[in-house]
Amino acid sequence: MVMRSSSPLPRMSRRGRVTVGVLIGVFVLFTLLGWGVQAWTDWLWFSEVDYTGVFTGVLVTRLVLFLAAAAAMAAIVGGNLWLAQRLRPRNRPHSPEQATLERYRMLLGPRLGLWIALAAAIVGLFAGLSAQSRWNQWLLFRNGGDFGVKDPEFGTDIGFYIFQLPFWRFLLGLGFTAVVLALIGSLAVHYLFGGVRLQGVGDRMTNAARAHLSSLVAVFVLLKAVAYVLDRRSMLLEYNDGVGVYGAGYADINALLPAKEILAYISVVVAIAIIVFSNAWMRNLVWPGISLALLGVSAVAIGGIYPWAVQTFEVKPSARDKEAPYIERSIQATRASFGLDIAQHTPYAASNLTPPESLATDTTVVSNVRLLDPQLVSETYTQLQQVRGFYDFGPKLDIDRYTVDDKTQDYVVGVREINYGELTAQQSNWINRHTVYTHGYGVVAAPANRVVCGGQPYFVSGFLGDRAQESCSSPTDLIPANQPRIYYGERMQDGDYAIVGKPSPDANPAEFDRPAGESGEGRESYYTYTGEGGVEIGSFTRRLLYAIKEQEANFLLSEAVNENSKLLYVRNARDRVEKVAPFLTLDGDPYPAVVDGRVQWIVDGYTTAATYPYAERVNLQQETTDELTGRGTIQLARENVNYIRNSVKATVDAYDGTVTLYEFDENDPVLKAWNKAFGGDLIKPRAEIPEALAAHFRYPADLFKVQRNLLTRFHVTSPGDFYSGQDFWQVPNVPDAPDSEVKQPPYYLYTQFPEQDAPTFQLTSAVTPNGRQNLAALISGSYQDGKPRLQVLELPDQTRVSGPVQVHQQMTNNANIRQQLNLLSSNQAQVQYGNLLSLPFGNGMLYVEPVYVKSNQTDAYPLLQKVLVSYGDGGSFVVLADNPTDGIKQLVEQGKRANAGNPPPATEEPPAGDDEPSATPSPTPPATDAPPLTGDLAAAANRVQAAITEVRAAQTSGDFERYGRALKELDEALTAFQQAQQAASGGGAQGGATPTGAPTPSG
Repeated sequence: MVMRSSSPLPRMSRRGRVTVGVLIGVFVLFTLLGWGVQAWTDWLWFSEVDYTGVFTGVLVTRLVLFLAAAAAMAAIVGGNLWLAQRLRPRNRPHSPEQATLERYRMLLGPRLGLWIALAAAIVGLFAGLSAQSRWNQWLLFRNGGDFGVKDPEFGTDIGFYIFQLPFWRFLLGLGFTAVVLALIGSLAVHYLFGGVRLQGVGDRMTNAARAHLSSLVAVFVLLKAVAYVLDRRSMLLEYNDGVGVYGAGYADINALLPAKEILAYISVVVAIAIIVFSNAWMRNLVWPGISLALLGVSAVAIGGIYPWAVQTFEVKPSARDKEAPYIERSIQATRASFGLDIAQHTPYAASNLTPPESLATDTTVVSNVRLLDPQLVSETYTQLQQVRGFYDFGPKLDIDRYTVDDKTQDYVVGVREINYGELTAQQSNWINRHTVYTHGYGVVAAPANRVVCGGQPYFVSGFLGDRAQESCSSPTDLIPANQPRIYYGERMQDGDYAIVGKPSPDANPAEFDRPAGESGEGRESYYTYTGEGGVEIGSFTRRLLYAIKEQEANFLLSEAVNENSKLLYVRNARDRVEKVAPFLTLDGDPYPAVVDGRVQWIVDGYTTAATYPYAERVNLQQETTDELTGRGTIQLARENVNYIRNSVKATVDAYDGTVTLYEFDENDPVLKAWNKAFGGDLIKPRAEIPEALAAHFRYPADLFKVQRNLLTRFHVTSPGDFYSGQDFWQVPNVPDAPDSEVKQPPYYLYTQFPEQDAPTFQLTSAVTPNGRQNLAALISGSYQDGKPRLQVLELPDQTRVSGPVQVHQQMTNNANIRQQLNLLSSNQAQVQYGNLLSLPFGNGMLYVEPVYVKSNQTDAYPLLQKVLVSYGDGGSFVVLADNPTDGIKQLVEQGKRANAGNPPPATEEPPAGDDEPSATPSPTPPATDAPPLTGDLAAAANRVQAAITEVRAAQTSGDFERYGRALKELDEALTAFQQAQQAASGGGAQGGATPTGAPTPSG
């Protein structure tokens, strides 16, 4: 029975071993083939964009880290396993335990070296995979320098925390893993070969096994001592729950910090004791066990109980005073690490609640009021400028500024891109999708402060086919692009590659270019790509390579792929920058600009870190999410950071895909480290940024959101006030949907704020007091002389000025305005609100909110019909006008009456504008006993009634062109009736008569 139990386990048959070997070989072959194809195609792509240094730098670094970590881990674990079997006892006492283990010894014994090597290789593989993912930490470790700023506790340069500490902690973790695995593996081998026994007479552990295992335990304890040393530095990065800031607090500095130092010394003593007592003196495990127990008790008492007692009995009773110095450290560090120290805080009384007369003559704020909402008018651009169903402008357009005819203003800009999801079934076959429909065409722009033709944008560029009515678009292309074709854009996905080039110089172009006839319905224009972008795939090898990569046989079979073909892929502008600069965090809103006749995508790149001492740590995804996220703005990854700089401005040429990285922050040590890591010439110096390109740089939205959110707390610089939290702010919700808990996005404006010398293109956001809805401050981000500038206009604590949510509610709930808004909405149409703009002017606040109307008909698009304008506290002076100019005039008139002691009547109605028809007829007084109308007055009254009837019919039909004509006719009819009234009054007949019984159109 004993002999049977010690027989080796059944062996696999030869056929089974061959089958397993073949399967493993096929798996390895296809895995290596996939890796090889991916690496080769990546090399070709990086060669195309001329950034092979990034590819080789990252690849070599990852490979070296993989091999180094794998070799080290395999050597430590494998070496200890080998040593354990070498130290096995020659004679083992007989026992049932040893009899049971004998069968395993017989199985492993003949190939024990192979099994050890296999175990070491597996452990090394996983260690290498873990290490190669830390390539970024290693490159910063090697190339990082000093920040020139020291931490407030140890006086160590911040560069140590950013560049050195993360990799040291990784190495320490790798060391712990290696020692623990070696200890567990060695213990198992010693047990298997009798060096450690649970049964039998004599010692349970041989001297050799004891020396081996105790040495590993001692190494573990020494590593713990190193961990205590690093923990002292890491304490400056941890969250202080007592006061809600990051960094070591009073109890940490005065109790936990010395405790960590004491524990480090105790760990060294314990490690020495383990070696001495286990092997040189008593040669047993009693005293080593006591030493480990002492270390554990010390860790609990010194590192846990003592700091808890200090926090509970000394800090909590007077936390405001005790924690004040450490709160101040956090405030200063956070303001420095997030660039908040550039913010200029300016008091703004906003004490004027009456519209000033200067509003009517202003040329800096009122004339530049943005009417077009880039999110709402995207549908309008698509319907009016789409031309073909597969062209698309995306769910959100962009705001940029251009100087046209020596006048600078902001424009709403969209790019007519190919949307492969909108191709028909016939258009979606492989040939059409990848060789015919290869690119979009043109940048379409319209002034942000102008509407025409019943509420449409006034297009000034990007025309295709018929440009519609001349009154609805500029007669000339005011923002011309010499090369308007869009091969690289914002809406391209991974599989949207394009194959360009033609078989011979005499062959006809195959790529659909654009409609060339009237209204886009005539002949089609075709084109052949002539740019430098793309990877040549003319050879059979290249075609086979990409056939494997894309899993598409047409690369080999189709005649559309020939010796002159080039493959364009990774065509999303943001993805191209991310691939070229994988160390950057990219802004979620790239935008196009026409620079020297070329369409360039501009992408803001951030350098980030998560180990800045005492700085607040934020989650980028959480801080940058708002109403626009996922609707034209890309959601950032869940990355925790406590340092960020907009260090790079990247561009991607929309035609040839050229990627250029420009240094924007010349003082960022993190960017300098990355540039050094890749040879020193990866990033072009700031001096090489073309002026025409720099003119289109804008303050990046995601950085501004992070800074704005932090300023809601860290504008408070007094530690005592910060601790109380009574002066904190909050970002308001979307004004027209306050219950959605979605934050109001910041908005770009070309306007002039107080303390600014001229109109500036800036990103702006309003904030309110924490827990309240009145306005607390306006925060804006802009560039001044090429340098970032944050401006904070702080209102008094007890201000009466309403915040965005309150203003929207006050304006839309005004009885007269609510009636007019009801006229605009019906079962056939709906009212949509644009950006609510908060504009400081005349020591008060001017609010402007565009009102759009969208029919429920298929393919309808929003049209700007009215503008809500308010001044002061948001409720006293409110107007619903056709345009801002008329609204401002009416606000000024209301202000004059208020100053004269005559407040505006509740039913005041805005007059029709000069350029746009009024969207709402003037209310008609009730019928009186006046004598019947005769002559011209009767004809005018009949004309008014007919016009009102037509307005109601047009509104019901949902036809906005008819609606606009009807409103214009009603406006003219009312003017004619008033003139007829005056004439009749002057002649002594029907002096006060009005048309009786005239119906008022309703929704």
